[in-house]
Amino acid sequence: MGRRSVGMRLGMRDGGKSVKRQVLIVGGGASGLMAGICCAREGASVTILEHMDRVGKKILSTGNGRCNMTNLTMRPECYRSSQKQFPMKVLDRFSVWDTLTFFDELGIETKNRNGYIYPNSDQASSVLDALRMEIEHLGVRVVTNCQIQGLRAKGRRQFEAKTDVGTFQADRLILATGSRAMPVSGSDGSGYTLAKSFGHHIIKPLPALVQLRCEGKFFKQLAGVRCDAVLRIKNSQGRVLAADQGEIQLTDYGISGIPTFQVSRYASVALDQKEKVTAVLDFLPSKSMKEILPFLRNRAKLLSYRKAEDYLTGLLNKKLGTVILKLAGIPADLLVSQIRSAQLERLGHLLKEFEVPVTAANAFEQAQICCGGVDTREVHAETLESKLVPGLYLIGELLDVDGICGGYNLQWAWATGAIAGRCAGREEESMPRCEKTGPVKNKK
Repeated sequence: MGRRSVGMRLGMRDGGKSVKRQVLIVGGGASGLMAGICCAREGASVTILEHMDRVGKKILSTGNGRCNMTNLTMRPECYRSSQKQFPMKVLDRFSVWDTLTFFDELGIETKNRNGYIYPNSDQASSVLDALRMEIEHLGVRVVTNCQIQGLRAKGRRQFEAKTDVGTFQADRLILATGSRAMPVSGSDGSGYTLAKSFGHHIIKPLPALVQLRCEGKFFKQLAGVRCDAVLRIKNSQGRVLAADQGEIQLTDYGISGIPTFQVSRYASVALDQKEKVTAVLDFLPSKSMKEILPFLRNRAKLLSYRKAEDYLTGLLNKKLGTVILKLAGIPADLLVSQIRSAQLERLGHLLKEFEVPVTAANAFEQAQICCGGVDTREVHAETLESKLVPGLYLIGELLDVDGICGGYNLQWAWATGAIAGRCAGREEESMPRCEKTGPVKNKK
């Protein structure tokens, strides 16, 4: 495999006899590899063009290197898209169970961690290795270090790709180029330009599953603090755009952690629309706003002999407690018995509604995925075939669909790759329908 495939032309005819359907896949990430396998299993001749020096680099970073492959809990709210119904229409055709069956056939034993599915090896590399071995077994041609210079349709379901290593022709074309997130893995956003060249509209890509930068000099004091909290994102009108609960990580520039990632795409969109965005942290989610003041008063009675700097010891992280006491106007050397009711009220408010302006989301380099992408109104949910260009398929992160943390974006990659690969690889004209669901059985 690799550059020895340079100059191979697809879609040729030998002695006037028809040959297998020729399918070209641009992008060798999770969705592209899945598409290649499912396409080849349908009997097509498949070539994958990858601009990096190897395929599947982004897979290696998923799940902190352990590869959170999918998740047993699949609900509509786990996915975001301008067309809210689109994700589940796709995922109903290739489910979590289809994914598990597929990887079981590749020898990947999985483990279930509260619904989060990982390879038993706890190594993302084993998932990539299994995909690569199947690609090789099926005779899928892989061309790496291949830069796309231009794509065009040459008639109905006929395509040409010009690259720096030669020109390729095919009967079907699958764009699996990824988004702009994590460019170090190969996702450089070039797929948006390629999709636009075929007439597709792009909903502006923005960082998602990413840290948020916030205003406040005290963040340098809070760097490294981890605490359980509820995080709400509000817009200029004070409307809650999104909320999540879990371990928040405080950094020298703002907030991180899974809850931050889960709500970040809403902050990104609102900021891009020039709205004022506020992050509201509830550091004591076990107490209601009605309960907090009586709780603090009782605590003050019990600990009346202490200095104020020790009043929150055992309740909050020391660094966080120091900052909140200062913001509440409570001197550190004051006796707890001397804290006034008004000061306790301010303290209670800060504990329950710690508001900080969000100034920006971190850049694409830090984002795990993007929101935005190819407008799904222009793509058949049943097949992932373009409604504008017959024979063109668009899959994975390239589409305007993003999932929350927890294996949802990889499930999207597996599902879209499998469906598009299966449909593109079939000889019969079945568009826009591709009625078969579930995994394609290995035809060994």
